[in-house]
Amino acid sequence: MSASDERRGDADLYTVALVCLGNICRSPMAHVVLEDKLAAAGLADRVRVVSAGTAGWHVGKPMDPRAAATLTAAGYDATRHRARHIDDGWFDGSTERADLVLAMDASNHAGVRAMVTDDAQAVGRVRMFRQDGAEVPDPYYGGDEGFADVLAMIEDGAEAWTEEIRRTLD
Repeated sequence: MSASDERRGDADLYTVALVCLGNICRSPMAHVVLEDKLAAAGLADRVRVVSAGTAGWHVGKPMDPRAAATLTAAGYDATRHRARHIDDGWFDGSTERADLVLAMDASNHAGVRAMVTDDAQAVGRVRMFRQDGAEVPDPYYGGDEGFADVLAMIEDGAEAWTEEIRRTLD
């Protein structure tokens, strides 16, 4: 079996896209945590996680140092992230396909949904990260404790999404 046969191409993977405003706090934290939870559940070879911001202010920059420190203190690897801007090609597959888009708050949810208003199937793939519809608050303008609170919300949400993704794939 060749190396290419052993590794599934990205196009074959179920792709989850996490979205917040700048892609330096909430969505990259969720990206790291969800990848970790999916790997622990044995789903890493079937699911790809990406993240992006609805605003392009921080493209190419690393995660906010407070977000990275919070993740690192909790045992996660926060070193690989570089901020990116959401790509409307996620919905038509012209750049990379997103099977599920999870927004951190109502404003970003509305912004993403506005990108796909004429595609009912794509609109159905856009959901809130917290399955109860509550927002993950933006900790950017607050203190370190806000990042810890956000991490707790993200860990709970990532557990729930891992189970839902497992059911979707099975």
